[in-house]
Amino acid sequence: MSLYDDAVLVLKGYEDQEDLRQYYLDHLAAHPDDGMWKACTDGHVTASALVIDPSRGRVLLTLHKKLRMWLQMGGHCEPGDPTLAAAALREATEESGVPGLTLLTGGPVRLDRHPIPGPCTQHLDVQYAALAPSGATEAISDESLDLRWFAYDEVADVADTSVVRLVEATRAKL
Repeated sequence: MSLYDDAVLVLKGYEDQEDLRQYYLDHLAAHPDDGMWKACTDGHVTASALVIDPSRGRVLLTLHKKLRMWLQMGGHCEPGDPTLAAAALREATEESGVPGLTLLTGGPVRLDRHPIPGPCTQHLDVQYAALAPSGATEAISDESLDLRWFAYDEVADVADTSVVRLVEATRAKL
């Protein structure tokens, strides 16, 4: 099964955010060859994961180098990614430096469509949650200016509403 096919199946099985879910499916139907890839200037599907440590009531956010915003880990799908979940886990592991992350079961936590600087117009982000193992230690990547753990109630002070909604949705699934 291709990554495109996996994305369609994941989105068809996702039961929340009906209008946005349908927008993603329509986008993929209109872009069967490039809708998963950065080269698609009409937008493309991305995969991200909120790294969470429920035992300590905190999440790990990255200060994104280009956007200069505190965000969850994530980014573009790559040709070697077999599934959206694998892409999200790969991105979370690469950007956090935390080995042994595991995705929260049940598939994506949220969808988030957001504009980005050109030439592409938008990211159609499929957002997962990744559980940090006990005693996890982060290591900054070259994609980040900083990495930092934030208590749940601190996230709204540093991040935009999309990240706040992702934290809320993740906590509701725990």
